[in-house]
Amino acid sequence: MSDFVSVPELPVSASALRRALRRVRDGAALDVTEAAVLLAARGEELDELLAAASRVRDAGLVAEGRPGVVTYSRKVFIPLTRLCRDRCHYCTFATVPHRVPSAFLERDEVLEIARAGAAAGCKEALFTLGDRPEDRWPAAKEWLEARGYGSTLDYVRACAIAVLEETGLLPHLNPGVLSWAELTRLKPVAPSMGMMLETTATRLWSEPGGPHYGSPDKDPAVRLRTLTDAGRVGVPFTTGILIGIGENRTERAESIFAIRSAARAHGHIQEVIIQNFRAKPDTAMANDPDADLEDLAATIAVARVVLGPKMRVQAPPNLVGEEFALMLRAGIDDWGGVSPVTADHVNPERPWPAIDELAVRSAAAGFTLRERLTAYPKYVLAGSPWIDTRLHAHVAALADPETGLANASAAVQGRPWQEPDGGFESSGRIDLNTEIDTEGRTEDRRGDFESVYGDWNELRSELAAHQQSAPERLDSDVRAGLVLAASDPAALLDPAHEAAAMAVLTADGRALEELTRLADQLRADVVGEPVSYVVNRNINFSNVCYVGCRFCAFAQRERDADAFRLSLDEVAARAVEAAQDGATEVCMQGGIDPQLPVTFYADLVRAVKAAVPDMHVHAFSPMEIVSAAAKAGVSIEEWLTELRDAGLGSIPGTAAEILDDEVRWVLTKGKLPAAQWLEVVGTAHRLGIPSSSTMMYGHVDEPRHWLGHLRTLAVQQDRSREAGGASFTEFVPLPFVHHNAPIYLAGIARPGPTTRDNRAVHAFARLALHGRIDHVQCSWVKLGDDLSAQILQGGADDMGGTLMEETISRMAGSENGSARTVTELAAIAEKAGRPVRQRSTTYLEPVARVVPAERPGPRLIPLTSA
Repeated sequence: MSDFVSVPELPVSASALRRALRRVRDGAALDVTEAAVLLAARGEELDELLAAASRVRDAGLVAEGRPGVVTYSRKVFIPLTRLCRDRCHYCTFATVPHRVPSAFLERDEVLEIARAGAAAGCKEALFTLGDRPEDRWPAAKEWLEARGYGSTLDYVRACAIAVLEETGLLPHLNPGVLSWAELTRLKPVAPSMGMMLETTATRLWSEPGGPHYGSPDKDPAVRLRTLTDAGRVGVPFTTGILIGIGENRTERAESIFAIRSAARAHGHIQEVIIQNFRAKPDTAMANDPDADLEDLAATIAVARVVLGPKMRVQAPPNLVGEEFALMLRAGIDDWGGVSPVTADHVNPERPWPAIDELAVRSAAAGFTLRERLTAYPKYVLAGSPWIDTRLHAHVAALADPETGLANASAAVQGRPWQEPDGGFESSGRIDLNTEIDTEGRTEDRRGDFESVYGDWNELRSELAAHQQSAPERLDSDVRAGLVLAASDPAALLDPAHEAAAMAVLTADGRALEELTRLADQLRADVVGEPVSYVVNRNINFSNVCYVGCRFCAFAQRERDADAFRLSLDEVAARAVEAAQDGATEVCMQGGIDPQLPVTFYADLVRAVKAAVPDMHVHAFSPMEIVSAAAKAGVSIEEWLTELRDAGLGSIPGTAAEILDDEVRWVLTKGKLPAAQWLEVVGTAHRLGIPSSSTMMYGHVDEPRHWLGHLRTLAVQQDRSREAGGASFTEFVPLPFVHHNAPIYLAGIARPGPTTRDNRAVHAFARLALHGRIDHVQCSWVKLGDDLSAQILQGGADDMGGTLMEETISRMAGSENGSARTVTELAAIAEKAGRPVRQRSTTYLEPVARVVPAERPGPRLIPLTSA
């Protein structure tokens, strides 16, 4: 790093160090400045810091029920590829194509390593590899293409499955930076994953000569996003920092606090590695000094104090020389993965200590060494949502059921990864669809309320960081907005008119009345007077879900009193009942239920079409589609094509909430990002599958988010139409129902939108989406009859469906029932002074009564219960 200018360290005063140590003694929460001061502790001050860190660690081990126990994982190291698109200046693992026999290990070579590990009693297969080498090296791309793989991650997934099935070792994946979608796709094949944050010091990446300069995947913002997305997906995740690469003490402390923030928000960080830089020959940093081991101990101790007793903290045992006791004094409780079979390919010059020696060293410091699995006990014992259902049997075969640690006597052998053939019956509270209106829900919140949604205090801080005060609404902007609404309403979405658009979107009084009048007039011009509706039935086939959406009161854990699943036969029977009652559509959605096999979704469509051949199947939100495609290991396009060929007619545009990740990551914990939602609906449209579009508002959002959401929908609609496929059929504003919503019960969300908000959103949508989406729907189940009638006088032209059963809003506390007859819908329209007409799902086909098949159709593929 000869041309890299390091930031000089400022000296730490003795008084500042004494104050920081006193705060540690008092158990006070440290800030970044105090943590940075403590990193400079040496001598007696370091001893005091280490003692405090030890006390924090020991309290955590007692709380875990394993006092005095430090852990390690017996593993094999699988260097799947040493090619990488990054250029880290200290790395000897990454190399160039002509220096390796092959771009990747062959599958048989992977299995040879894994089998040797299994024979030696290992239980973890650590996959380490360079980031996306095919983006830099043609040889890597050619190797993958020659074997039928579209990417390195496709090959990682395939090899992980092979290891599970052929050897029984549990994969831990370290493929580098991953997106939400990629994490979702890899979760079913690995109980845990990892990626070192290394540092949040951007200058080490952005400035020439820095250790990460020229490495796109080492941008701290990119790595922090992976860290956060892993939490949203619910992956037990290993991360850590690398010290001594040019960062200063403040930057090092900031990195620790960034990890703490992610851990608090999502609860997924299972361990934090504090790793010391060791210079390696033939690298740009070969002449840089190694990180001092006292500096390492101080950093471990500060990390322990900052991260707290519940976090597991690790130091790699092959990088600490003889200072095992020092690291234990500093507060570690884990030695990481240790292999009796393979070298540490990242630090090949530093051999692993023998496991027996590690046990002796630990015992000398007063600790017992115990083997753990690649996923830590907390996650092993919790199972879902952390461990994918397909991995339950693999993990259970190697785990001690009491402690969640490794069962030392377990036989390590391959087990099938795919679900076995079989079926399941309807189970749980299957009559919730009717009892929700008579007996209600059992409790106002699910049993894991305090853990499944992340840390509420961290969430409040995140929300506060994004909130903006409402712009001043000037009379001139209101006038300009109303003029635009009358003359060129679609131009309200043009960023050049943002002030005018925001003014009318937040208008009240006479301005609001004028806005709704203009919207109603435009509605009459575009679609005429009749209020449309569809005769349909909602069928929720499961409410078991562990995604952790903070607004959702529908989702339940499997063991909660209100949880249920419906069999294919039950769903088909409800479709027959719907047809007999005049329905032309069934709308089917469910929780992201880990027990549902990958065949379930297409089988569900086939079951309905076999029972009622002409029934329109409107089913599966983009979230369900992404999750199922990831579980199946296929692309979104492939998954949607299978559903379409099975008889899927359209998809609901739910799971949109607000298409702004700033809001989404507060409102939802594990939901798909906005870009992924758009990818699903765009792909569906291209395949000829139309969708509705929605927006849920009135929670932690602001009017600026409503405007941005509508702009996003407009852009997608333009793209879909230009592609010549299907498109959005209608826009459905969905007012937030707050009563039982977790984010409201936690005191973060407001109690739904006001009447003004509801009127303004529907009217503005009618105007702003003019020429793009002709139909604007009001949700009677959320608005009630009287407000629905009022909104029908202000731009809306559709009332949705009869529903027959509506469990999702009723579980959230909606007080407007779960069904409406055609007569009742006509009465709502009559209040608005409008006639009604029955429509099809897509507003295009003529409406014809559908009749059930004479005999129930066969179930083509049996169901599976994992």
